[in-house]
Amino acid sequence: MGLTREQVLAALSRVALPDGGDLAASDMVRALTVEGGAVRFVIEVDPARAAQMEPVRAAAEAAVRALPGAASVAVAMTAHTQKAAPDLKPRAEPQGPRPVPGIDRIVAIASGKGGVGKSTVAANLAVALAAEGRRVGLLDADVYGPSQPRMLGISGRPGSPDGKTMTPLANHGVALMSLGLLMAEGEAVVWRGPMLMGAIQQMLFQVDWGPRDILIVDMPPGTGDAQLTLAQKTPLTGAIVVSTPQDIALLDARKGIDMFRKLKVPILGMIENMAVHVCPNCGHTEHIFGQGGVRAEAAKLGVPVLAELPLHIDIRTTSDAGTPIVVAQPASPQARAFRDLARGLIAGGMA
Repeated sequence: MGLTREQVLAALSRVALPDGGDLAASDMVRALTVEGGAVRFVIEVDPARAAQMEPVRAAAEAAVRALPGAASVAVAMTAHTQKAAPDLKPRAEPQGPRPVPGIDRIVAIASGKGGVGKSTVAANLAVALAAEGRRVGLLDADVYGPSQPRMLGISGRPGSPDGKTMTPLANHGVALMSLGLLMAEGEAVVWRGPMLMGAIQQMLFQVDWGPRDILIVDMPPGTGDAQLTLAQKTPLTGAIVVSTPQDIALLDARKGIDMFRKLKVPILGMIENMAVHVCPNCGHTEHIFGQGGVRAEAAKLGVPVLAELPLHIDIRTTSDAGTPIVVAQPASPQARAFRDLARGLIAGGMA
């Protein structure tokens, strides 16, 4: 029988806290996963106690690593921000955006609402850029619904050679980091907002991305904390907003563009996804979600339309199978649409 969750918690119960009690009983341990000999969990602490708790993190890692059958142990410490009393003393300016080591450009793929195929576009664009010779990383920042491991056909756990940085996993020429790689498939993300924002920062700055021409970031839909965190913590080359031609999707896309502009993030353009459906049997075309809506909206907002991508069942089935259509059917019109998008970004100096 392999290592169990109960054995890990028993080991953590022997790790003492500075103010008394033990780690297992403290309610600080989050997202504990035990798969075979791989153990991962997060210790959530008050930011003011981060330095004091580092020895506890190290002791917890050592205690679990000493268990029979523990092949790898990864322990992250995330600070949970609590509301503090007003401080009227002069203070240093807050740290602004800082570059991610090894990354030349960072492009966010965003949408105002869910269900418009943003993650599918991000995966196929990343693979298409890799096929054009670019060194590509993909950060799955859609923390509530991380789908990129499935779309890229990647499973397993990222390694950590030094216990401080993680090594992304790769397939189809794309290096991937996703919260989905750190949790069991189907496990719900029930972390507080500050923990999730801390996870995004860790996946940015505590990952050995290596030299990359571009990091594609698959954003969660909407205009929330994840977008704010990314824009405030690292200099974005720009954002690409994905929408269908449907009026309700365009309404939310408009809000997304307004948010990025308020955050001083350049809008590289819009992508109209599911622009036209082509019947695989007879070739008949039909504009299921309307026609030309994104192009008209982009004209109003003064941003370019980067691509009009088709709605085709093969795009969905190949993504579900872990082999995006750019790889599975490279000669198809659907794959060529993504390759043309990638070439356009490269020609425009955006990738």
